[in-house]
Amino acid sequence: MFTPAETQKLEAFLAHTLGVKAAKIENVVRIHGGASRQTYSFDVTTSAGKRGYILRRDPPDSLIDTDRALEFAAYKSVQNQNIPAPRPVALVTDPATLGAPFFVMERIENAAAGSPFNPNAFGEHSAAIGKEFFSILGRIHAIDPHASELAKVAIAPPPEECWKRELDHWANVIAMDALEPQPIAEAAIRRLRANPPPPPRKLAIVHGDYRIGNFLHDGKGAIKAVLDWEMAHIGDPMEDLGWALDPLWAQGRKDLAAGLLPMNDAVELWEDAADQDFDAERFRWWSLFASLKGLAIWISSSKTVVDGKNTDPILAFSGWYCLTRHNQIVADRLAGAKRGGL
Repeated sequence: MFTPAETQKLEAFLAHTLGVKAAKIENVVRIHGGASRQTYSFDVTTSAGKRGYILRRDPPDSLIDTDRALEFAAYKSVQNQNIPAPRPVALVTDPATLGAPFFVMERIENAAAGSPFNPNAFGEHSAAIGKEFFSILGRIHAIDPHASELAKVAIAPPPEECWKRELDHWANVIAMDALEPQPIAEAAIRRLRANPPPPPRKLAIVHGDYRIGNFLHDGKGAIKAVLDWEMAHIGDPMEDLGWALDPLWAQGRKDLAAGLLPMNDAVELWEDAADQDFDAERFRWWSLFASLKGLAIWISSSKTVVDGKNTDPILAFSGWYCLTRHNQIVADRLAGAKRGGL
């Protein structure tokens, strides 16, 4: 929670940002579950009335080490683009106010997240959620990344280098954070390097963590907001599809894309919204990469807990269950691959 001094500083900051004489913060609640930022929900009362906000603050150590300016720019990039997302309010990089950089966005009311580990997270509305899920992703990929706010803080790689940039990054994470030998991850890295994908026909805003669990829905089949843009960047849109369709997020339904829709239906929805064609060859590479990226994230999670830098329970769970599952997923994928292919 915020200390009294932090609350006072934040109230003064919000009053200035919102253009009012005074702001009163109430009902502060820590939202657990996110592993890259400390997330808080609170109400702010001003002369204009009461409104809910979300604050995302850098923790002492994070499962995913990213620049909060990237996440803030990503939220700004999808405003007024027919993408449901919270409205960003302010970004603060000076730690003087709350002891660490943070940003504030408006809270989405009357909505909840669905767990990727619950096979019935959306009940009878699974198909409706699935249609929105893949259509929204397509609309994200239809945005011109070069004209977006994200382009001001993120480097757009040459199309032919998208795969190498991402693979180098996550392979380095594994090399730096592994507490023990990772033979399955190393085998996947070798296979991915030996079989690079064709370059994307055009670059896109890549959410980076687009999956079940990272959006809010209204309980009636509608997605109200896509969240957790901390890994957003400019790259190959197949990267997002590979992650969204990773078996870990399928809610136990191997026959359905993301546990929601038949694969053909999901791809068609994405193609229509993105105004581009699905590339099976690129997808095969990015889908294996997605599971490797998962391994890297869970390996970092384990190190964070073991080092005592962050004891959030989600990190311990990720370093145990998710790491075990992704090792099995990658091993099965490698065992079934044809010689010389993916």
